[in-house]
Amino acid sequence: MPNLKPPVTTVAQAEAYRARILAGLPADTRFQPLMTLYLTEATAPEEIARARASGIVHAVKYYPAGATTNSQAGVRDLAHVYPVLEAMERHGLPLLMHGEVTDPAVDIFDREHVFIERHLIPLRARFPQLRMVLEHITTRAAAEFIRAAPAHALVEAATSGDPHFFLGTDSAPHARGAKEAACGCAGIYTAHAAIELYAEAFELAGKLDRLEAFASFHGADFYGLPRNRGKITLERKPWTVPEALPFADSTCIPFRAGREIAWALA
Repeated sequence: MPNLKPPVTTVAQAEAYRARILAGLPADTRFQPLMTLYLTEATAPEEIARARASGIVHAVKYYPAGATTNSQAGVRDLAHVYPVLEAMERHGLPLLMHGEVTDPAVDIFDREHVFIERHLIPLRARFPQLRMVLEHITTRAAAEFIRAAPAHALVEAATSGDPHFFLGTDSAPHARGAKEAACGCAGIYTAHAAIELYAEAFELAGKLDRLEAFASFHGADFYGLPRNRGKITLERKPWTVPEALPFADSTCIPFRAGREIAWALA
């Protein structure tokens, strides 16, 4: 994700960030970072053309200003970026959305639903060919565009086999001191056991046979990328998540810390 300090707003910055990532990888890795740009009200349509031609930038991320980690440079008024969205629609570059409003009059639990009503539905009408991803959804309103229903609807959507839903961990590691604070950072670290946690959820839903497509096929197909040819094997073998993990000169508390996960990588 591009919400660094400073944010990754240009192709040149994305290329430099990608080089830093690759320099930190083991020599035998097959990992390939898929870069994104941070959408600001200063983003130029010409940058979208450069992004598409770069071969390394695969999407543009929308953050409402002030909504989440390092979002201060985000968009305050979507109308100000309409020319950029038109360019994205024209060049086939997806828009990845942190879907919430920052209106203080809106209850925090309604911000995703209000975003859909105020912004997502009008955007779909205005830019019908723009590919959009509503990331890390948390409500049934986001899954079905309706209000107030149980959160299990998210699991129903994820396990449905519908190719519009695909894996995105939104893993967010933070130092313990930054997380356990009066104004703690948003998100939690899940990358230590992401696929194992998804396996648990799919098994509980009785849809384990649909995990592979959700995790490996739908996202690649949406972005027009080749499906990975490598394979992993999961086995039902309970293990206990460490209480804490090293994180620079601090520690990070992972999701499910000190508790069991039913699945493990073989």
